[in-house]
Amino acid sequence: MPTTGPSARISLDNERTIAPISPLLFGGFAEHMGRCVYGGLYDPGSAQADERGFRRDVQAALREMGISVLRYPGGNFLSGYHWRDGVGPREQRPRRRDLAWQSIETNQFGTDEFLAYCKTIGAAPMLGVNLGTGTIEEAGALVEYCNAPSGTATADMRVANGHPEPYGVRYWCLGNEMDGPWQIGHLDAHAYAVKAREAAKIMRWHDPAIKLILCGSSHTEMPSYPEWDRVVLEHCWDQVDYLALHYYATNYDNDTASYLASAAQFERQVDTLAGLLRFMQGRLRSRHSVKLSWDEWNVWYKDRSGRGNWQEAPPLSEEQYNLEDALVVAQWLNVFLRRCDVLEIACLAQVVNTIAPLTTRGDALLRQTTFYPFVMVSRHAAGVALSPLVAAPELETARYGPQPLLDVAASYAADSDRGAVFIVNRSQSEPLTAEIAWRGVAPQRASTIIRLAGSHVRAANSFEQPDTIVPRQLPGGPIHDGRLTLELPPLSFTVVATEGYR
Repeated sequence: MPTTGPSARISLDNERTIAPISPLLFGGFAEHMGRCVYGGLYDPGSAQADERGFRRDVQAALREMGISVLRYPGGNFLSGYHWRDGVGPREQRPRRRDLAWQSIETNQFGTDEFLAYCKTIGAAPMLGVNLGTGTIEEAGALVEYCNAPSGTATADMRVANGHPEPYGVRYWCLGNEMDGPWQIGHLDAHAYAVKAREAAKIMRWHDPAIKLILCGSSHTEMPSYPEWDRVVLEHCWDQVDYLALHYYATNYDNDTASYLASAAQFERQVDTLAGLLRFMQGRLRSRHSVKLSWDEWNVWYKDRSGRGNWQEAPPLSEEQYNLEDALVVAQWLNVFLRRCDVLEIACLAQVVNTIAPLTTRGDALLRQTTFYPFVMVSRHAAGVALSPLVAAPELETARYGPQPLLDVAASYAADSDRGAVFIVNRSQSEPLTAEIAWRGVAPQRASTIIRLAGSHVRAANSFEQPDTIVPRQLPGGPIHDGRLTLELPPLSFTVVATEGYR
């Protein structure tokens, strides 16, 4: 293939592995914020609704994304939410003021509906307990409601509500962003650590098999980051399994070059916290290990609306995503693969309507640009992550300094003898010729090549033009002598699926 731009080389070796890829990296987040739950997941007045009020089109799209774990019910909402309001006969559930988003909460969708929804889409549930206005006793009671066998008052409440068998919810968040002054019941690091530790003890006494996620810093710009993380880990290390991290990418200054190098920020955040985990394990002389859960991540800056004016399900933070946003999401997913040695859970915030890859309007559903890179990676990344060696021209950025034009991740699944390479070309104007070279065992064929690309960073999908930015499938073909040459257009995300290794 003739060279029409600069060239790059990607070297891969199936013996240079990082770690197994956790399926829970492809999770989502649903909060009672805006139209995520009401009008998104649950919309009984829609022609799309099934017999339970769940929208069929949204369910199908979440299955298409391969959502593996779903976090609920918040988010900031969690810190003022009392789970008993959302169980039992719907006509008896109270209407409440939601102080987090200045909205009216009807409680028509609660714990049992959420767990039924997870079962419908095949996702593991991740429930949060209220450590803002809630008590440690209330947190333990929710575990009892969900996971205890019948025979005690709280478990029998679940039975009376039509669910005789325990749900067996495994993943539990110990509050949400408790470092933030905006949080209802905000606590300093020491106060939160004590409350989280005592809640964790009660919750584990109800069910020793659960996995607990501790609140880390809500953002890297918090003045307490990463000292907050150190303090809470020091107090809670042996009681928890994961430390949560959150981050939302922005491009307020309209600096596309820097924005398209956001992977540098994502890697730096993981590196900082991974180092802290190693330090704390050594300092505490502990054999117990704690991993990372990136349980809120997304692009969020165009629509930051968060005050609902005391309406039911007002439209809040309904971001419209474009091509550059999709390429940032693709890089985020690449970082998840490259750091799967320490990162095991990740939840895209959120899944529908509110800062989401899916948007409903009436009975119609739009797949935004960010929907597609998620699908492209979740479908093809399996087995173990490989450590790619990338030699590429560099792009100068104001925010991160020089960065390579290519952002690359790769995987290989021995059980199916299939691999994949995930490549973002950050250039805004030039194509790049890239040679992928496998050392040792190499695939014999590229089974398919899938590409998401466009000519303008602001290109976006709409209900009127839903296919402006969608993936295109390119022909695969044989791979000769362990080498494959690709022409990568600017502003593109390419997935090369491979097979027949020998």
